[in-house]
Amino acid sequence: CVDVSGYTPRQVRASAELLRAVVGRYVFISAVMVYGDATVRPVRETHARVPAAGEHVTDVNGETYGPLKVACEDIVQEIFGDRCTLLRPQVIVGPHDSSGRFTYWLSRAALAGEMLAPGDGSDHLQFIDVRDVARFVCAVVEHDPAGCFNLAGRRLTWRAFIQALGATNVVWAPAPILQSAGLTFMDLPLYRPERGTYSGLMEVSNERAFAAGLRLTDLATTIADTRAWLEGQPETLALSPDRERELIARARGEAN
Repeated sequence: CVDVSGYTPRQVRASAELLRAVVGRYVFISAVMVYGDATVRPVRETHARVPAAGEHVTDVNGETYGPLKVACEDIVQEIFGDRCTLLRPQVIVGPHDSSGRFTYWLSRAALAGEMLAPGDGSDHLQFIDVRDVARFVCAVVEHDPAGCFNLAGRRLTWRAFIQALGATNVVWAPAPILQSAGLTFMDLPLYRPERGTYSGLMEVSNERAFAAGLRLTDLATTIADTRAWLEGQPETLALSPDRERELIARARGEAN
């Protein structure tokens, strides 16, 4: 059994108890958010998790998501013991990703005009192609490993990422400018200033999963395939053009 939709303890307890006697292994798709705002890096499967949410909690939001996943993991382990496998994916990207986190940058890089890029290029980001996650899930089902696995992609700098997108007319906006302007992770998807809040989740170790068969799609392939899927999709930009122009002007003003 592969549980890809377990978000609340109430859901997971019901499904795990129902399937206890009829499935050999329960594979639970968790998330790296179980580690919270990790400060020790790289983040490994042995890192401490945040406190679990109560089993009565059903509201899934930015504050409860990690604790809810911890509670769900605990329930799966309680019921299945060694017959469970916990997978903790990083940010998942690729074709059919409707979150806008990765696709924002692909869409923006394809537009004309100056493009705002966050930081100075030296900050890091990390994500994983959905097809790599799917292949690893199949490997778990086939080979039956127990325990926890972080599913994370290659760690790269923002400068390398922007270059891979093919963007050339780029203006870098230092983190203090973005912070003073009140921009969040939602306004500039995937951006976590180095050593800032939750930036540890952009340095997640995939060594254990690699040893168990995880293989990563080339970045250029992920970009090309996602762009192909984006054709014909409604265009939504997290950062409005007016707001972007304003921030570019501020960045240029400070640079001068």
